[in-house]
Amino acid sequence: MRHTKTSKTKVVRGPYKNGIRRRREIIESASRIFASHGYNSGTLRQIAKEVGVTPAALARHFDDKEGLLSAVLANWDSQARARNPGDVRGLAHFVRLRDAVIYNQANRGLIELFLTLSGESTNPKHPAREFIQQRYRDVVEKGAQLLREARDAGEILWMDDETIVAEIRTLYAMMDGIQLQWLVDPEVDLVGVFSHALSIILERWTGRKDVLPPLVTRT
Repeated sequence: MRHTKTSKTKVVRGPYKNGIRRRREIIESASRIFASHGYNSGTLRQIAKEVGVTPAALARHFDDKEGLLSAVLANWDSQARARNPGDVRGLAHFVRLRDAVIYNQANRGLIELFLTLSGESTNPKHPAREFIQQRYRDVVEKGAQLLREARDAGEILWMDDETIVAEIRTLYAMMDGIQLQWLVDPEVDLVGVFSHALSIILERWTGRKDVLPPLVTRT
């Protein structure tokens, strides 16, 4: 008789599963602490207290504070990339930026963490500086590529490559600035103000006023 092999799904259980869960809890707690207090002022003691472990227990999962920060940034990056599908190309990508702001409004901690660490990273010695610098390089490079696609497809008025890069930097500086104003003052109409600014930029790019669809408010 011929025996067929059956595939078995490996089930993670016991101490290993608990360790994975604890690591995730520590990263989530560190993300909140660093977002609220910054990396410099947020302490391992605060994180340990929130998670319900001793500071020494953190060392079993992360060598030091910088190691924990690296895990926090990697987690943030994976979430950010998951929210940005690569199948949206050309001008449509920029129209979709309003959806990203709406998401950030509903998930304050994600944008708060990024902008807090970005501000701290003006210090050349900050451990997140290289990550933040690379993140901005990636955003500008991708944005410029998509805007060139829109130009070549005739979706926008013609502009040279140097102008495209300048436009992309202006767009994301505006986006970060408005979100920062909202973080400082939650009374700011984040989505409304961003929609107004984005519509002006899209009109300048296309010569049309109807590029950004009307904002649908849910009741």
